[in-house]
Amino acid sequence: MTERALDPMGERKGSLRTRMLWRVLVPLALIWLVGTLVASMVAFLFTREAFDQTLIDDAYAIAANVVDHDGEVALSLSAPAISGILFDRSDKLVYALLRADGTFVAGTPGLRTDLTPTSPLVDVRDTIREGHSWRMATVRRDEPRPFHVVVAQTTVGRGKLLRRLLAYSLGPQAVLLLLIGAWLRRSIGRELEPLGRLQRALSQRDSNDLAPVQVTAASRDVEQLTQTVNALMERIHRGLRAQREFAGNVAHELRTPLAGIRALVEYGLARKDPEVWHAQLKSVAASQDRASRLVDQLLALALADEASDSVVLQPMMVDEIVHHCVLGYLTRADAMGVDLGALGLDQPVCAVANRELLEGLLGNLIDNALRYGRPASGQTPRVTVELRVDGSEVVMSVTDNGPGMDMQLRDLLLKRWAQGAAGIKLGEGAGLGLAIVSRYAELLHGRLDLSPGPDGVGLCAGVRLKAAEHGTIPR
Repeated sequence: MTERALDPMGERKGSLRTRMLWRVLVPLALIWLVGTLVASMVAFLFTREAFDQTLIDDAYAIAANVVDHDGEVALSLSAPAISGILFDRSDKLVYALLRADGTFVAGTPGLRTDLTPTSPLVDVRDTIREGHSWRMATVRRDEPRPFHVVVAQTTVGRGKLLRRLLAYSLGPQAVLLLLIGAWLRRSIGRELEPLGRLQRALSQRDSNDLAPVQVTAASRDVEQLTQTVNALMERIHRGLRAQREFAGNVAHELRTPLAGIRALVEYGLARKDPEVWHAQLKSVAASQDRASRLVDQLLALALADEASDSVVLQPMMVDEIVHHCVLGYLTRADAMGVDLGALGLDQPVCAVANRELLEGLLGNLIDNALRYGRPASGQTPRVTVELRVDGSEVVMSVTDNGPGMDMQLRDLLLKRWAQGAAGIKLGEGAGLGLAIVSRYAELLHGRLDLSPGPDGVGLCAGVRLKAAEHGTIPR
């Protein structure tokens, strides 16, 4: 993947690898910095404590050699002995012996002028002398008589030691941080490489190539992303295929009725008899009705194929939908002389369904029954819509008393464009009604059953749906 890319607003954006690297290294560097500061403070405190203890020990060593000489305190050590006690290769040390009231006795004058007989037994403090920083320790003793010993030392040695401690601690940690950064950069790049391959595979594809992308990924997230992309491409492929099928079906199936309408119009125009015009216009209206119904069925199939991944199922009152749908067909049934009735609508029935699909399914079943369910013996055509509960399923069926159908051809009739195949011709339709019902039932997670009517007369087309309690959404 490229390191930087332009967003729609023209602003450059960093790559995912760089962003992830900074998201890891910045907190790590902050933690390292805080840890180093804490370690430096601890090292400084312990180093100062060690140096202070050395100063105090030197002061006690000198105080141990203070004697009473004719009522005055005096130091019994020679100059070389004192130099041996106060020897240091990097720092300068000086001392002073003072009386209890702070007056000078021996050593370096002017180290302390604020001492009294009640000063602390041990006191360590910083001071500035001759323009340099010093660390000074003061010890008060009461034997052989009250006195003070002051030892002062420059801070050059302890400063060098602290700087060496920081150098030895910061150096390896900085190198380690750089190594961790390089390792993270390489590891993140290796983990994100499948994303780069996925991007290249998609950018190099033709707009018509919707085959699954083959990308091998070591992480589950990238694998799931690849699967999601492939699933999206499969849905797009199904949608495009449905659109192509719809366009092809419309072009193919409408050619015949449109040609028939044109022939009827031309024939009528060639005649001067108004009765012929009237007959031809009736034929044109009938052909137009068949063409309109064909378009509606093609649209229903195309929408069903396209909505297969977005159908929302929820509990709903099926009896209300069936009642509304039957009422909508009563006028047409009366005009056709068909006795249309309904059973099982006197009690509430709830099923997991989708209202639009359920209305389309039932409408196609009733329409098929009205068109093809006419008995040949001159009996009154009857179409019965029944709703009942069978265990955990809701059964919605449409039964007619027509000629029925050969059950051996059941599977063939559920396919699209079944009429006309293998010599089947149930009516003037295109063979899409049962295919639409079967597809809608599949989207509703149900199934379509075709069986002979009562006493083997007619056809019973039933759809089984999952029952549900009112107000609940089964999982």
